[in-house]
Amino acid sequence: MSEPMYNLLIAPDFSPERFAGWHMFNTLIQKRADIHMHLNTPTSSAEQEDLIKAGNVHIIYANPFDAAELIREQGYRAIARPIGKSDEMVIAASASSDINSLEDITNGATVAMADNRDVKLIGLRLLEAVDLEEADLNWDVTENYQAAARKVIKGDAQVAFFLAEIFHSFSRLTKTQLSVLIESDLADISHVLLIKENVADAVALTDAILAFHNDDDGKEALAELGIPQGFEPMSEEDAEFMIDLMETLLD
Repeated sequence: MSEPMYNLLIAPDFSPERFAGWHMFNTLIQKRADIHMHLNTPTSSAEQEDLIKAGNVHIIYANPFDAAELIREQGYRAIARPIGKSDEMVIAASASSDINSLEDITNGATVAMADNRDVKLIGLRLLEAVDLEEADLNWDVTENYQAAARKVIKGDAQVAFFLAEIFHSFSRLTKTQLSVLIESDLADISHVLLIKENVADAVALTDAILAFHNDDDGKEALAELGIPQGFEPMSEEDAEFMIDLMETLLD
């Protein structure tokens, strides 16, 4: 009987310099769990959705927004999350503009951002403080966060929403042209590793992922991923708590 081939899917919001890290991660998991696994790196939420709908994705590194639906409706369960790596977001304007605080964002302003629903959700929650809602703003969805930064710098958008990790990974030149208006501090919301309920090698996969920080090869892959401390187990209870938190943000 031939061995099963698993598919690992990475949410499309990771920064491009993490690409090599995910390949290292995938290669090491295969060795350590003694399985075959194919890495899928969709470039958009729509592509991710199509891959999941096809029903052949076994492990997903999902953003918290998608994790809620995947757990509650698609038969996945959380197994791990990155240690010390919550999903925060940044709202920034051009350093040369007259927008120096959230109060300076006016009704009808254009917001540039990549297609990332949890970042939008958190950003809108932060803008509630200045009485701005989704319908008060124009939304310019860009191919990636680098493109959103360019829009703001050029003046084609007044502000941009960024995943904080990606914002902080921008070059110094890019960051000097942007002015941070606010950065979220939620701490309890993070990406999560999910596994499909029917995966036969679930225990071997989980054990391999949680032991990554125990040796040099694993540490190198984790450093490339920007998750130096590795992964910690995530219980069903932890996952439900995070989903409830996301739903509170949605209300």
